[in-house]
Amino acid sequence: MTKFTRRSMLAGTAATAAAVASPRSIVAPARAAAPAVGKQASGLYRYKVGSHEITVVTDGARSFPLPDTFVNNAKKDDVNAALEAAHMPRDAMTLVFNPIVVNTGSKLVAIDTGYGAAEAKPNTTHGQYQQNLAAAGIDAKAIDTVIISHYHPDHVNGLLDADNKPAFPNAEILVPAVEHKFWMDDGEMSRATPGRMQGLFKDNRRVMSGEVLKRTATYEWGKEVAPGITSVSTPGHTLGHTSYVIASGSARLFVFSDVTNRPELFVRNPGWHASFDQIPDMAEATRRKVLDMLVADKMLVQTFHAPFPALGHMEKDSQGYRFVQAPWSPAV
Repeated sequence: MTKFTRRSMLAGTAATAAAVASPRSIVAPARAAAPAVGKQASGLYRYKVGSHEITVVTDGARSFPLPDTFVNNAKKDDVNAALEAAHMPRDAMTLVFNPIVVNTGSKLVAIDTGYGAAEAKPNTTHGQYQQNLAAAGIDAKAIDTVIISHYHPDHVNGLLDADNKPAFPNAEILVPAVEHKFWMDDGEMSRATPGRMQGLFKDNRRVMSGEVLKRTATYEWGKEVAPGITSVSTPGHTLGHTSYVIASGSARLFVFSDVTNRPELFVRNPGWHASFDQIPDMAEATRRKVLDMLVADKMLVQTFHAPFPALGHMEKDSQGYRFVQAPWSPAV
């Protein structure tokens, strides 16, 4: 009986390579004449929730060195251990961005917009939403409604195109009333701490102006904001952070927004506070409540910051929770 060990496996690999390279080999040598493509295929994925068709249209990903304070209440060594446990590299962070478009049958609704085409620069891997939208066969001019979950750049900046004009010229723009009031309040802006918060105020005032602001209306939590799409209060990540339930017939989908960032860290460790969370204790309370609900109801969930296409279920385990990707389906 053959016994496999790491030594025998490595030896077998070396022997195979030597046989292929041998001039006496009967295997014709590969020419490898085709140049490397050097980029991924367009990022889109479709599935159904009842009669509603969902298209996940990725905005790409952004990588950077892991900051010491990426998690405010955990040691960097513990964060690195969690990354290694998820087979991700130490001392590095990659954030992924997965907005969706919902075809309700009567309306074409975009939920969040990514960083926007202005970020789609050479050698960058985010800001790809518009080009992937086109690859999905969706004309930005055909979008009836854009729903915004909260005012962070990876969700709201895509309201503008590369020329700072409305990216969805025929769409109404619906934003959470609590969120809009906070970021448009001059008093709140005057009290913003230097650095990130001041930068967010400046960016949001830039985006939410001119023609975009003219097309913007606010919505309240717990209301149907588009056919079959109901807003859900999930504050903490920002003051007015919002998630959604998409319902069609007996089928339901929870649109997670930023209840957590990377699930490998913040679903597995719901008590960790991401540096992005505006009100950390509130964000944690919301996160635990939502995760418990998703587990109890076994509800399908569309996440924003999980690996593409970011669709699956939440499960409870001894450590905390975990996100389980739904199997890829060749049929819509």
